[in-house]
Amino acid sequence: MDQLFNRKYIIQGLFILIALILLGKLFYIQVVSDKYFLSANNNALRKLYIYPARGVIVDRKNRVLVQNQPVYDLMVTPNEVKPFDTLSLCAAVGIDMQTFRKSFKKAVTQSKFQPSIFVKFLSVETYATLQEKMVNYKGFFVQKRTIRTYPDSIAAQFLGYIKEATPAEIEKNEGYYSLGDYIGRSGVERTYEKFLRGEKGITHMLYDVHNVPKGPYADGKLDILAKSGQELYTTIDAKLQKLGEELLKNKVGSVVAIEPSTGEVLAFVSSPGYDPNIMVGRNTGNKLMELYEPQNNRPLFVRPLQGKYSPGSAFKPLSALIALSEGIVDPNTTFNCPGYYWAGNRQFKCEHVDGNISLRRGLARSCNTYFYQIFAKAITKNGMKKQRPTYDDWQKKVRKFGIGDTLGIDLPNERAYKLFTAEDYSKRPNKYWGYTSILSVGIGQGEISTTPLQMANIMAIIANRGYYIKPHVVKGIGKDKEIDSKYTVKHYVDIDAKHFEPVIDGMQDAVNTSWGTAIESRLPNTIMCGKTGTVQNNRGKNHSVFIGFAPRDNPKIAIAVIIENGGYGGAYAAPIASYMTEKYLTDSLTNRRIHGSTIQMYKDANLLPPPPKGTKPVKPKSKADSLKTDSLKTDSLKRNTNKPLKNSTLSTFNKQATEPKKNATAR
Repeated sequence: MDQLFNRKYIIQGLFILIALILLGKLFYIQVVSDKYFLSANNNALRKLYIYPARGVIVDRKNRVLVQNQPVYDLMVTPNEVKPFDTLSLCAAVGIDMQTFRKSFKKAVTQSKFQPSIFVKFLSVETYATLQEKMVNYKGFFVQKRTIRTYPDSIAAQFLGYIKEATPAEIEKNEGYYSLGDYIGRSGVERTYEKFLRGEKGITHMLYDVHNVPKGPYADGKLDILAKSGQELYTTIDAKLQKLGEELLKNKVGSVVAIEPSTGEVLAFVSSPGYDPNIMVGRNTGNKLMELYEPQNNRPLFVRPLQGKYSPGSAFKPLSALIALSEGIVDPNTTFNCPGYYWAGNRQFKCEHVDGNISLRRGLARSCNTYFYQIFAKAITKNGMKKQRPTYDDWQKKVRKFGIGDTLGIDLPNERAYKLFTAEDYSKRPNKYWGYTSILSVGIGQGEISTTPLQMANIMAIIANRGYYIKPHVVKGIGKDKEIDSKYTVKHYVDIDAKHFEPVIDGMQDAVNTSWGTAIESRLPNTIMCGKTGTVQNNRGKNHSVFIGFAPRDNPKIAIAVIIENGGYGGAYAAPIASYMTEKYLTDSLTNRRIHGSTIQMYKDANLLPPPPKGTKPVKPKSKADSLKTDSLKTDSLKRNTNKPLKNSTLSTFNKQATEPKKNATAR
C-alpha cells in the first residue's frame, strides 16, 4: 500500500515538473525572447541589410578619384506579392512588361520566400516618387545602397570596376556576400576589396498592413550598424594621369611613371581606355560588350601590366651595365661602326655609319654595331665551347633587373614574358646555336619581351644607381595609412654604383646633344637622361619607345612610353615622355624649341590602326568631367518600347511566368 502511495506522488511530481517547464518555456517565448515574435510577424517585420559606402579612393595629393553616390534597389519577396497594377509599377521605375516578367521570374527562381533585387539603381528622384506609391505594391520594398562615381573620368584600368558577385565568389568569401552584392572585379577595386567594401549592417524594420515602413523594431536595439570601407590613398598623380591619357588619345600604347626612391607609380596610362562611369548603371552589361568590339582596340587590356613588347634599343643601357660590371668594356672602349656588323657569315645592319665610337657616344647614337660587339664578347668571354653556360650567367644578371618574371605590383593580372635560358634555346628544332644565332637579343630584340612596367622599373634602377623598390600603387590604407612592408624593401641588382655613371652619361647625351636620338625629349632647365627604342613590328609600322628619368641628380621620376605604330623612338614616345616629366616636375608645359612642336600636335595625332574589315568606325566619345545624377534616371518608357503597355494584374502574369510554353525549343 505504501508503495502505491509513493508511486502516486512521484507521478504527480513529474506532471507538476513538466507543467512548470512548459509554463517557463511559454513565458520565455512570449515575454523574454523576440525570436518567435519575429517569426510570427514575418510579413510585417523585415530584416534589411544596410550596405556600407565603399572606401573613397584618392590620388597622392588627396584629390578624389572615386567616390560614392546614393541609389536605391527595388526589392521583391515573391511569396508576399498580391495582385496589383503592374503597369503602374513599370511606369514608376521606367521598365516595360517584358523586363517586368523577366525580373519577376528571376526572383521566383532565386527564392519565393527571400527578397531579391527586382530593379537596381533607382535614382533619388525615382525613389522619392516611388515611396508615395509603395502602399499599392505588396511584397515590394526599397533598399538603399551606393554606387561608384568618377569625378574626372580617368584611370579606368588602374582603378578597375565592381560587378555583382558570382556564386563562386560568394562561396570563396565565406558568406560575406550574397546574390546581388557587388565585389571589386579589376584594378585596385579588386586588390584592395577587403579594405574598400566595409561591413554590412542590419536593420529590423516594421511595416504596417499598407506596406509602409513604421521604423526599426525595438527602437533599433537589435540592429547592427554598417561600417564604411576604408579610404585608399594611391600613389597616382591625377593631373599627370589626365595629361597622359590626353596625349595617348587615338593611339595604342602605354605610359608608366615611377618615383625611383619609393617605387610609387605616378602615372598608369593604358590606351585606348574608356570612361569608368560607363561601368555604372543598369546597362553596364551592354556597354561592357561594346568594349570588346574589334574596332575599339581592346580597351580592357591593361597594357602597362600585360602588353608584350621587345624593349629594342631601350635595352642597351642594361646591356652596357652588365658589360661594364664584367670588365668586357670600360668607358673608353672603342669599336668601329661601318654601318654593319659581321657575325660568322651573317651581316647585321646598323642604322647609320658611326666610325670609331665609344660607349658614351654609342648609347647616345644608339649604335647597333657597338652593342652587337658587347654581346658577342659577353657570350664568348669563356671560349667558344662554353657559350651556353656563359649565356645562362648573362641572362641571370638580366633577370635581376626584373625581366622574365613579375615585379609583384599590387594590381591583378600582371604578366611575365619569357626570357630564354640556354635550355630553352636547346629545345628548339635547331639545337645548335651560339651568339651569332641569338645576336638580336643584345639589342633588345628576339627572344626577350617586357612590359611597360618592367621598362619603367629598369629606369628606376638606373636612376637609383643599382636598386629598386617593388612598384606599387597604394601608399596608405585607412586612418593609419598602413602599407605592406614588402613595398619598402630595396632590391639590388649587384652592380657597383660606379658603373652607372658612364651609362647615365650616354643617356644624358642622347637627350641633350645635337647627335642624340632623343633630342625631342629635351627639357628646359632640367637634365633629362633617356634612351629611345624603335621596336620591330611584323604587323605594321614599328613601335616608338622611350625610357628615361629626370633630373639626373636626385631623380624624381622614371618613365617608360610605348606608342604602337609610332615609328622611331624620337618621333612620339620621346616628346610625350618629356611633356609628362615636365608636368610632374614643374606643373607647367612649354613648347619644344628644336622643331617647334607643341603639345597639342601630339594630343591631336591619330595613330590608331584601321578598323578590321566589315566593322564600322566608332565615333570618338568625349569623357565626362563628373557623373551626373541624370545618368541614373530612366528615359521613361519610350526607350524600352514603342508600343503602349496594356494594364495587367500579377495573377495573370504569374500564370504566364510559371506555365511552360507549348512547343518550346531548348536553346
